[in-house]
Amino acid sequence: MNTTQPDSQNSSVDHKILLATGRKLKKYAVITAALLALGFFGVHHMKSVHEADLASTTSKEASRPPIVDVVMVQNAPSSLPLTLPGETSAWYESIIYARVNGYVANWNADIGDHVRKGQVLASIETPDLDAELVAAQAKQKAAQAQVVARQAEAAFAKTTYQRWKGAPRGVVSDQEREAKKADYDSAVARLNDAQAQVDLALADVERFTVLKQFKQVKAPYDGIITERHIDIGNLVTAGSTASTTPLYRMEQDNPIRVFVDVPQSAANDIKIGAQVQTRAGNIPDRAFYGKVTRTANAINPQTRTLQVEVDIPNAGHVLVPGMYVNVDFQVSTEGLVQVPAAALMFRSDGPRIAVIDKNNRITFHKITIARDNGNTVELGSGVSSGDRVAVNISSQIAEGDMVEVHESREGNANAPISKL
Repeated sequence: MNTTQPDSQNSSVDHKILLATGRKLKKYAVITAALLALGFFGVHHMKSVHEADLASTTSKEASRPPIVDVVMVQNAPSSLPLTLPGETSAWYESIIYARVNGYVANWNADIGDHVRKGQVLASIETPDLDAELVAAQAKQKAAQAQVVARQAEAAFAKTTYQRWKGAPRGVVSDQEREAKKADYDSAVARLNDAQAQVDLALADVERFTVLKQFKQVKAPYDGIITERHIDIGNLVTAGSTASTTPLYRMEQDNPIRVFVDVPQSAANDIKIGAQVQTRAGNIPDRAFYGKVTRTANAINPQTRTLQVEVDIPNAGHVLVPGMYVNVDFQVSTEGLVQVPAAALMFRSDGPRIAVIDKNNRITFHKITIARDNGNTVELGSGVSSGDRVAVNISSQIAEGDMVEVHESREGNANAPISKL
């Protein structure tokens, strides 16, 4: 049997299949290569178009004027509230010391008591002073008795001298007559000395009598006792030295003073007689009204502030000395204009502001700052109401540059916006 022919036929069929498969693979490869080429050229074209658009946009942006935010300069309000911290102080404040040495017999006023002028606050026992007064009175009586004796001596010496003076010459000698005159003059001198001793003794009596009045410690005015440093039996010493303990401290708080340190920038706006409003943090539901009564008329070189005193009626004693309060002043701003603080630029030659003219060109104006209110600044010169000024301007913008204005509230939410 012949088996060679079937094997040859199978090999021929396999060969044909391989050829067909190869042709298909080549076809697919060509198609894939063509698609890849088309994709490459397409992406390249799109990238070229995008780069061209970007270059065009960049060129346009580079030639475009810079954008700036613009606000309109406005007149400042006729008056502006200025709130500053202050501290209350008593109308009168006194530290009461003893005027005599002794010990406390009793005290009648304690801290927080309202006392009247002349009211007895405490009594001091003064045994030493009492004894000195008795001794002075006895000395005065002795001196008065001595005067009586000297008067008698002077009267006798006077009559004796008159008799000897009127005697005829030859009866008494001139020497005897002169001796009688000397006796009389000596008697008069001793009488004058005795009278002087009476005056000295009387002065001592009066001094001790006056001191006895200070055995009762009295209030110098209507007020409130804020400190008491004594108790019954305490020894007290007269005087007000560093080693002497005071008896009381008292204050008068109606009216009450409020001292405020006003910044130098607002010092000229505080006028004597101006009405002010005061509020205390611990009394939030009540306002207290008073007026400016005086100023220091000098700027403190350390703080650059002016001390101002405000007097407030305080009949109810609601305000007490030493409180922290807020004082509201009304400050005049007549003739000033107002801009956002973001519009200011600070250069080496002083503050400036960028003004935009009708052609949208920048000019830098030198200004004077009248008052800094935080978010806004009041200007005394450099710009006028209605001028357009730039806020948050870039340092890249120079004098005379053309700009594109942008209506925005950036820089100050309350700033007026120009309408262009």
